[in-house]
Amino acid sequence: MGTIIGRKNETAILHKAFNSKRSRLIAIYGRRRVGKTFLIREYYKNSIKFELTGISQGTYRDQLKNFTKLIRKASTRFNKQDNPKDWLEAFEILEHYIDGLKGKLKKVIFIDEFPWLATKRSRFIGAFENFWNTYATKRDDLVVVICGSAASYMIKNIINNKGGLYGRIDYRINLKPFNLHETKLFLENRKIKYSQYDLIQLYMMIGGVAYYLDKIERGDSISANIDRLCFEESGELIGEFEFMYKSLFDNSDMHLKIVRTLAKTRKGITRKDILEKTKLQSNQKVSTVIEELIESGFLSKYKAYKKKTFDSLFRLSDEYSYFYLSFIEKNMGQGKNTWKKLQQSRTFNIWSGFSFETLCLKHADQIKKGLNIEVVNSTNYSWFNDKAQIDLLIDRDDRIVNICEIKFYNAPFNIDANYVKKLRIKMDEFRRATRTKKSFSLTMITTFGVNPNKHSNEIVDKELTMECLFKE
Repeated sequence: MGTIIGRKNETAILHKAFNSKRSRLIAIYGRRRVGKTFLIREYYKNSIKFELTGISQGTYRDQLKNFTKLIRKASTRFNKQDNPKDWLEAFEILEHYIDGLKGKLKKVIFIDEFPWLATKRSRFIGAFENFWNTYATKRDDLVVVICGSAASYMIKNIINNKGGLYGRIDYRINLKPFNLHETKLFLENRKIKYSQYDLIQLYMMIGGVAYYLDKIERGDSISANIDRLCFEESGELIGEFEFMYKSLFDNSDMHLKIVRTLAKTRKGITRKDILEKTKLQSNQKVSTVIEELIESGFLSKYKAYKKKTFDSLFRLSDEYSYFYLSFIEKNMGQGKNTWKKLQQSRTFNIWSGFSFETLCLKHADQIKKGLNIEVVNSTNYSWFNDKAQIDLLIDRDDRIVNICEIKFYNAPFNIDANYVKKLRIKMDEFRRATRTKKSFSLTMITTFGVNPNKHSNEIVDKELTMECLFKE
């Protein structure tokens, strides 16, 4: 088996399916470039007996012709196999192929880019349902993996299927980008070592997407890599933004409209705010688009403390999208030293503050480990009113609420009398509005810590630095 970085939960699922006493069906989905195909190929590489990958924008006949090519390659028994007339016949051929395989160990059938195979009027999904329900389930030696990047299709037609696949998915894997710990391991596996501060900056720009991280060149600084990838005329990540959304979502205009709107806000906003700012009508279509963006990791939804569901806050959580809309789109083609210049701008301060907050929210479990409260049952919330907003609240069953204040800075953060006043207003507003009787713990989460002085000693109960975010 090759080098699989992280993915402990996912590989545990793959292991469980392989060692099951009956055939299993796995659905894996997630944004493009995140490493879905690599994970399946590497983990099951000695057991994959047939792999079919959909052709992007391929016709019905293109897909069937590709199937024939692959089945011929899989076994000389099918050297003279003609193209099947439809997918029902194709899966019948696949059944004959599987019947001829020897051995009692599990045989993995991997169907990648599943949505691309389901061209209009192809009846592909019905044929697959028939294959699984009438053939695969009668055996005990198959693991069938269906994989796709098109979130809208996978969620609607596979995960929430109401037809022949209803209740048939044994395991679903929504593959997410790497966290900071995994990002560090991924780069170190390629002999690339950066400081924690540099890694955080890199993560804030391109996130933990394996494909993007694989573009980082050893020996170059973060700035040099970002200039090459994002600001030079031939930069490999310049055209990624439009391509990514169009390849993931059908009719992506609404998805992009919501993403662009959230990129202009400095804090999380409610669904009502999204509708007002985008001028979209409140309907099921908007709800579906928001859900697809959440499932694909572009948006995050945070429950509001002691408020109704419609008060939940949404924020843009895809690092590359926010970086693209903040900097790349307006500065592409500017070449070397572009990022160094942009770091002196006010836009950089706004971007870095929001991006570091988003990073910390994604690493809430690591923050709890840093606070030594991971064994205490707790729930993460956001909270806001017209006077104050708290981005991360950790509401604990031991009657303590951690009010987390998150600050990105290139040196120890200094707290003065004015800042103490702002923090007290936040806590007072929160207590008044929620009427909570729990104790507060004002928790500072910063890159390099807090400068110790009388003001910090007065207000700060707990302090964490960026080091805690790299916990496993």
